[in-house]
Amino acid sequence: MASLIETTACEGLLPVATQDVTLGELPFACITSVAPFDGRQDAVAAALKAMGLGWPGPGQSVRAGDAACFWAGRDQAFLIGAAPEGLAGIAALTDQSDGWARMHLEGPGAEAVLARLIALDLRPAAFPEGAVARTGLGHMMAVLLREGPQSFQIMVFRSMAGTAVHNLHQAMRAIAARAAV
Repeated sequence: MASLIETTACEGLLPVATQDVTLGELPFACITSVAPFDGRQDAVAAALKAMGLGWPGPGQSVRAGDAACFWAGRDQAFLIGAAPEGLAGIAALTDQSDGWARMHLEGPGAEAVLARLIALDLRPAAFPEGAVARTGLGHMMAVLLREGPQSFQIMVFRSMAGTAVHNLHQAMRAIAARAAV
């Protein structure tokens, strides 16, 4: 009988760092896709409020401690770091915990690194703290969240973790090389 060894999505790939930017893996967290059933949006919002969260508006996130609810598309959100208590029967719930790689990009050059891979205006005025977007990261779909002035959370499908790390590290090295000239 084969013995499987549990590993994280970015096992052996992260952390990586350049002079101004660090890319690391975020710890494992429960990720649940939440899609309210027709006419149950208010009930879902109330259940999330009971958890100290709330239903995020388009492009927004709601945080409470280690838990968060990210907008993930029309009538869909990702509940991260919390069990979906009170949501059964009022929303379609899908456990996606093992399906995503979650990374943290931080440092003064983080926006410049992402600008090489993502076609979004990432200036704080256009993409403030708490803003979230489903966007392309190179040729992959990603979920991007601004966590702070120089800090981003990046989620990609687990199967694309190696490619995402490679692309981000290449962009980090290019920004560092440009700064050294």
